[in-house]
Amino acid sequence: MAFKPLVTGADYIESLRGRGLKVWFMGERVVEPVDHPVIRPSVNAVARTYDLAIEDPEIATVWSSLSGQRVNRFLHVTETVADVVGQNRMQRRLGQLTGTCFQRCVGMDALNSLFSVTFDIDAAQSTTYHSRFRKFLIDQQERNLVIGGAMTDPKGDRGKGPSDQSDADLFLHVVERRADGVVLRGAKMHQTGCLNSHWIVVMPTMRLRPVDKDYAIVAAIPVDHPGLTYIYGRQSCDTRAMEGGEIDQGNAKFAGQEAMIIIDDVFVPNELIFMNGETEFAASLVERFTAYHRRSYVCKTGLGDVIIGAAALIADYNGVGAVSHVRDKLVEMTHLNETIYGAGIAASHESQKTEAGNYQPDDMLANVCKHNVTRFPYELARLAQDLAGGLVATLPSEKDFDNPETGPLLRKYLKGRDGVKVEDRARVLRLIENMTLGRNAVGYLTESMHGAGSPQAQRIQIARQMKLEEKKDLAKALAGIEPERLK
Repeated sequence: MAFKPLVTGADYIESLRGRGLKVWFMGERVVEPVDHPVIRPSVNAVARTYDLAIEDPEIATVWSSLSGQRVNRFLHVTETVADVVGQNRMQRRLGQLTGTCFQRCVGMDALNSLFSVTFDIDAAQSTTYHSRFRKFLIDQQERNLVIGGAMTDPKGDRGKGPSDQSDADLFLHVVERRADGVVLRGAKMHQTGCLNSHWIVVMPTMRLRPVDKDYAIVAAIPVDHPGLTYIYGRQSCDTRAMEGGEIDQGNAKFAGQEAMIIIDDVFVPNELIFMNGETEFAASLVERFTAYHRRSYVCKTGLGDVIIGAAALIADYNGVGAVSHVRDKLVEMTHLNETIYGAGIAASHESQKTEAGNYQPDDMLANVCKHNVTRFPYELARLAQDLAGGLVATLPSEKDFDNPETGPLLRKYLKGRDGVKVEDRARVLRLIENMTLGRNAVGYLTESMHGAGSPQAQRIQIARQMKLEEKKDLAKALAGIEPERLK
C-alpha cells in the first residue's frame, strides 16, 4: 500500500489537521477545528476508538474477509451473529470510557445497511452498486479511516414529501446527472462527528415515491470537499471550555459533536455512488439502518454506568452512601440501564443472515431498545440529580475556589463527609451536571430522545410488527374459541 494506515489516536488526530474545512461556530470561521477548545474534546472521543483497538483488540477489532485483515469494528461488515453482538459490547465499553458520544456508530450502521441494500438493488436491476461499495469499504478498512453517516434532512414542511416542498433543497437531491457522476445540493442536519470524519456517506431520510427519484441518492463525499460548509451546533455550557480550568466543564477531556452540513453543488463521481434514483429501495435502506442504529443505542448504557457511578460517589461523599433509600435509587438506576442493554443485545443476538451475507438485527427488539432509550436515561438523570442535591445546579465557579478571599470560605462551607476533598466533591457534582444539564446531556438525553428517530418512529415500527392477529389466535386457542374460518 502506498499510504500509511492510521493506528493510534494520535495518528487519527494528526490526520484531521490542515484540511481547510469551512467550519463556522458562533458567527466566526474556525481556522483549525482540531485545536478549537470547544471542538477538541469531541476529537478526543473519536481518538479513543483508535486507542481502544490497541488496548483491547478483542473488543474493538475483528477479522474482515473483505480486506483480509483485522479491522476496527466500526469499519466491519458483520459476518456472524457474534459480530453484531460484539458491536454492542464495544459500544458500551466506549460509553464507559468517554461518558459521551464517540460519534462512529452512524457510519458503522450505515455501512452494514448499505452492504445488503446495494446487493439487493444489483440483483433486481443489474446495477454495479455492490461491487463499488465493497471496493470503497475495503479501501476504508485498509486506511483505517472514519466514516460518518448522514441521513437526516432539514425536511421543511413535515406534512409534505421531498418533491412537494416549496424549496427543493430542503431534502438533499440530485440537481444534475452527468455521464461520470452527479451534482448534489441540500443539507444534512444534526450530523454527529461530521468534522471528525474522513468521509460522509449521504442517504435518503425516508420512504420515497417514484416522483422523488432525484432524492434517492446514496453517495460518499470526502469531508474536505470544497463544496461542503459546516455550521457547528451549540451545546449547553459548551463555552466553559474557553474559560480555562477543567473542573467546571465536568468532563474536560471528552464531548460529542453535531453540526449542519451545507452541500452546495457537490460533484460525486460514479465510483462513489451507491444508489441513484432507485426509490423503491429507500424504505428498506431506512428500515435496515434504523434497526441497526436503534439497537446501537446500547452505547447509552455505558454512559448510564458512568452516571450511576457518579450518583453513588456523590452519595458517599455526602455521607449517605449506605442509607436504604439511596441504595434503592441506585438499584432502580441499574435496573433501567440493564433493561436498555438487554433489549439491544437481544436484538443483536437474534440477527438473521441477509442475501448479501451479512447479519441484520431483529427489527422489533431494536425498536424496543431505542424506545426504552427515549425514556430511561431521563429517569436515570432525575435520580442522579436527586442524589446529588441542589448544589449540582448552584455550585460556584472553580474561579471562586481559586480566589484567595472566597476560596477558603467555599472549602469551609462546602465540606462533605470527613476525609473527602471539597475539590473532589465539586468534580463529581460537575460531572453529574455535565451529563444531565450541561454539554454531554446532548448525547445522553436529547440524542436519546431524537437520535435514530423520535419516539413515534419506534412506535410505528413496533405497531407494524405486533402480529396482533397471530396473538388473537393464540388467545382463541386457549379460550376454546373456534377460528373464524371454521364457523
